Amino acid sequence: MLILVANLGSTSFKYKLLDVSGDLHAADIRPDDRVLARGAVERIGDASESRCEVTIGDYHNVYEMPVPDHGIAVQSCLDQLTDAQHGCLKDASEVSAIGFKAVHGGRKSGTFLVDDDVLEAMAEMNAAAPAHNPPYIAAMKLLRERFPDLPLVAAFETEFHDSIPEARRVYATPPNWREEYQVQKWGFHGSSHRFIAERTAELLGRDDLRVISCHLGGSSSLTAIQNGKSVMTTMGMTPQTGLPQNNRVGDFDPFALPLLIERSGKSLEVLLGELASEGGLKGLSDRSGDLRDIEAAAAEGDAKSALALDVYVEEIRRHMGGMIVAMGGVDVIAFTGGIGENSDVVRRAICANLQSLGIVLDESRNEGHRTEGPLHVESSQTQIWVVPTNEEWIVAKRTKQAIGN
Repeated sequence: MLILVANLGSTSFKYKLLDVSGDLHAADIRPDDRVLARGAVERIGDASESRCEVTIGDYHNVYEMPVPDHGIAVQSCLDQLTDAQHGCLKDASEVSAIGFKAVHGGRKSGTFLVDDDVLEAMAEMNAAAPAHNPPYIAAMKLLRERFPDLPLVAAFETEFHDSIPEARRVYATPPNWREEYQVQKWGFHGSSHRFIAERTAELLGRDDLRVISCHLGGSSSLTAIQNGKSVMTTMGMTPQTGLPQNNRVGDFDPFALPLLIERSGKSLEVLLGELASEGGLKGLSDRSGDLRDIEAAAAEGDAKSALALDVYVEEIRRHMGGMIVAMGGVDVIAFTGGIGENSDVVRRAICANLQSLGIVLDESRNEGHRTEGPLHVESSQTQIWVVPTNEEWIVAKRTKQAIGN
């Protein structure tokens, strides 16, 4: 069975074609070996031509063509996959479904075939995920019309966190807010954290692990995983909350907003836009939201960049401490995402001076480490790993389950 996994932006379309045939729970399966093709289309809807990229086996091509909407982008993808010379399919009908790494469905937290009710549930949460839900809804509607016989599946990022106990899911809001407006801590990055749960169980040969999954990148979150299930996470009602991120503020006192409106003369909408695009590491460093730039500037003595790095690390450590208490300890700390997999500086700072908790990083292993592998000293009670995530693999597997059901 072949699943096309789609990751959409308002003007972009990235995809992977994965083979999910056979037993997907075998420990010897390497997800990357199941990728038959990958590609991307940028600047969809632009008046000029869009940049298109495709990789199928050893074949790699970059070209430009007019792509007015996401339907044309998907059609271009299918044309690439069925190309007589370089394609990997004889016919587009070999694709069993398109699986979407959807973000926020509110009351529809799970994996579903896309229908009117799913689209309506996503639209209800547009204000909570304005950068994600509207482009997904528009693309899904378009693809339903253009490819009526091709199943579309939404695998929502909130699903993995449905197992979090209620005491860690609710806000102390007026009682009707949760029931009427779906105001609660939903959590995101579910596909990534689920992959870490599965992979750490394989690596250690145990299903009863207490894991802190550190998905650190342009968008960052931590999740406490106990016995393979999410029991606490840093993101809340929206992907804006939790840790400070590339250009997102993270946790923030909403009662500061009336003061800002009064003193700045700016509207609530403008201020929220600033928090969502000019805050986070970008706001703290006053130069960039990219941690690579921040690390380099901090190393050269830039005080604001050093502060941004310190705030990021301290917030991670604060949440990590709460997760250790919630689980009664931790067996594995897993670093993933662009920062987690590549920044030995951040990993070292996060694990600093935790020997009393049984967490001891091996400095020599950590330095320059970029691939899957352990980073702890042999005597450490808690194992520390780099585990590259594979969100598309999780989406493909859940899509297979959805269309099978």
